[in-house]
Amino acid sequence: MTVHVQGKLRGCIGVVETSEPLRSSIAHCASGAALRDPRFPPVSEEELGALQVELSLLSRPAPLLVSEIEIGRHGLIVSKDGRRGLLLPQVAVEHKLSREQFLAETCRKAGLSGDAWRTDDVAILGFTCVVISESEELRREE
Repeated sequence: MTVHVQGKLRGCIGVVETSEPLRSSIAHCASGAALRDPRFPPVSEEELGALQVELSLLSRPAPLLVSEIEIGRHGLIVSKDGRRGLLLPQVAVEHKLSREQFLAETCRKAGLSGDAWRTDDVAILGFTCVVISESEELRREE
């Protein structure tokens, strides 16, 4: 779940695998993104009118060769030694990242060096996702 306030990122919290029903996961991730992302202060009551919510439903992650990564189609999970970083497909598009930059940023999110993806002991998984978001027209009609 990703939340923006006036177009600026204010939180992003999610789960890759869960045993709870989808509706429960959505509720937990939404409240986490708005209130408990450690990178941002909690969304305030005054900001609620400008809040935009985006839900990304991920496919099952699967091993992916670097040459198979398609910017805008694949999200990435990079893991090594218990560290894991995940970036959604839209991140690469929004920030105009190349394949190598996308891999480097996913490694950094995992707390690894930006070139860790080049080593044999790093697992690279890819996924696709369906994105559900509020449109500006919907927001204006409310």
